[in-house]
Amino acid sequence: MALFALPTSPDLRRDRPALPGDAAWWAFCAATALTLGAFSSLMPHRVWGAAAALGYTAAAVLAARGRSPRTAGTVAVTGAVLLPLLVLLAVDRAQLEVDVVARSAVHLLSGGTPYLERPTVPEDFNPYLPGMAAFGIPEAVAGPGPLTDPRLWMGAGFLGAFALALPAGARREAPRWLAACPLVALPLAVGGVDLPVAGLMCLGLARAGQGRAGRAGLVLGVAAALKWTAWPAVPVALALLATVSPGGRRGSRAALRCGLVALLTAAALVLPAALRDPGAFRTHVVDFPLGLTGAVSSAASPLPGHLLATQLPGGRTLALLLLGVSALLLAVSLLVRPPATASAAAARLALGLLLAIAFMPATRFGYLVHPLVLAAWALARQPPAHPLRIRERVRDLVREPVRRRKQDSR
Repeated sequence: MALFALPTSPDLRRDRPALPGDAAWWAFCAATALTLGAFSSLMPHRVWGAAAALGYTAAAVLAARGRSPRTAGTVAVTGAVLLPLLVLLAVDRAQLEVDVVARSAVHLLSGGTPYLERPTVPEDFNPYLPGMAAFGIPEAVAGPGPLTDPRLWMGAGFLGAFALALPAGARREAPRWLAACPLVALPLAVGGVDLPVAGLMCLGLARAGQGRAGRAGLVLGVAAALKWTAWPAVPVALALLATVSPGGRRGSRAALRCGLVALLTAAALVLPAALRDPGAFRTHVVDFPLGLTGAVSSAASPLPGHLLATQLPGGRTLALLLLGVSALLLAVSLLVRPPATASAAAARLALGLLLAIAFMPATRFGYLVHPLVLAAWALARQPPAHPLRIRERVRDLVREPVRRRKQDSR
């Protein structure tokens, strides 16, 4: 008889890397929620802080009493996502991004462009690419309501894309843990445009890792039509495809196919609105995020790029220079040492986005959800067992029929 057998589905789930879920983790999450609720001046954030602190505290108590991580995680998600979301939907309050997306959909359907011609105050600006307006179309068509709220559609898009990007055995635990993480639970409840972008980047890298160039290009093209932050995922996916596809020429063709599909998809979703009013497009999605307009973006977390731009003469230019250098370093790393797996590609992209977020003149801590989601996805995709153990299982399984035939011949 063989000493080892191929791992079954329960084995795969049992051997996957453990995600944080003990009492200390949930206590840390509760402290984070309490701190945000106490110091934030935004009503949706205060509601989230109070509700999430209760959910995390209950999860910490359950974990300390030996209840399963699944039970504690479910309680945490209920308190950090579902409860504040229901409260905010009932009182019709959300983060500013939700209103921006809803208004952009109205402008898109009525005038062919999601951008106001002459924005004056920060609330008038829409710094997202035209595809983001799709999440506001249900409300623009059917009117405001709990089921048409853009944050529901953005959250559903994120969770759906993230789950599809995971192996079948990890589609329950990893999304549950990620939804309970404060950096993700907050935008799920109050609204955040970065989540669907991050989910689509994971799905695009997953398809690239499988060698499906056309599907990867389509997904990444849709992500690139939502927000600029998705664009770095395209060259990372191209480098991955060139590595995983067998044969140099075949790998180059796969990368070219992915890039072409991504370019055509993004162009089809962006150009009609951009060409409708090129001046408004540039003002909203280029000048405003870079801080080149009279109105100041509310994205002002004290990260290095923002501090340089506001505290140092010529600091904005220096921050943009550092941003360009970080992009160049990412490009060089893809050429010198391209990622060999989807997990490695996600880790490379997470590092690049982390540097970009650090050096952007107008940035906020919430943007860190991009590298967090990518890192969590890469962790959830790690091999279920040590490679040597799997090779031993396969080797013995292959040798067993030969061993039996020798015994029968005797």
